[in-house]
Amino acid sequence: MAGKIQLISTDFDGTLVSHANDPVFNRDCMELIGQLQKEGTIWAINTGRSVGLLEEGLEDFAFPLLPDFILTSERDVFRPSARGWEPWGDWNARCAQAHAELYNNASSVLAEVVDFVGQKTKARVIYEAEGAAGLIATSEEEMDLLTAFIDRAKAKEPKFHYQRNTIYLRFCHADYHKGAALAELSRLTNTPKQAIFACGDHHNDLSMLDGRYAALPACPANAIAEVKEAVRRGGGWVSENEFGAGVHEALRHFLA
Repeated sequence: MAGKIQLISTDFDGTLVSHANDPVFNRDCMELIGQLQKEGTIWAINTGRSVGLLEEGLEDFAFPLLPDFILTSERDVFRPSARGWEPWGDWNARCAQAHAELYNNASSVLAEVVDFVGQKTKARVIYEAEGAAGLIATSEEEMDLLTAFIDRAKAKEPKFHYQRNTIYLRFCHADYHKGAALAELSRLTNTPKQAIFACGDHHNDLSMLDGRYAALPACPANAIAEVKEAVRRGGGWVSENEFGAGVHEALRHFLA
């Protein structure tokens, strides 16, 4: 059955998972993915969640099956091992080094953004060990204001970028995103772009849905307009069903 699809890359929250439903996942979708896994198709969850938060989600939501790989924090690549999820190759280390250098070079841009957030918005800056790591806005409209400012401020440091999902934003290196992580997994598994299915719903999924890394892009009906437009441009499938039911519909479409 798998045929055309050798690798499945799905976003988690808002795509596979609908927090308003019980269960949060679509049973038909999970059954189909499980069947494809048995036939040799690789399934990767490509998410903004960290490893720990994804593990919690899979356990809390009682997912009936596990992915073969996880792509976390919108950039890292992990494979399963006896000790749990472990980095595959040197991708994660190179990614971390690139981000450390970026934050050092873009310190003035970050300072401008933090100052703007404090003076002009009600948003909150998220700090991690390396400093300012992201933002939480009070609304999508406020996030539009924030991203417009960041787009202007980062002109002097073109590799400084961000990943956005609803009211949440993470600062990042422009070369590392969901699409780039998928490309690395594609390389490691020797899977051609033409055999890769990718499905997502929000801004931070755009990099894996624009046709560069997956020739079979899709989105559920609840996806934002920008995602639907990108999927259509890429010759993909915009489902009539929402969340997991939409992933199931898109998979059936490409399998047919």
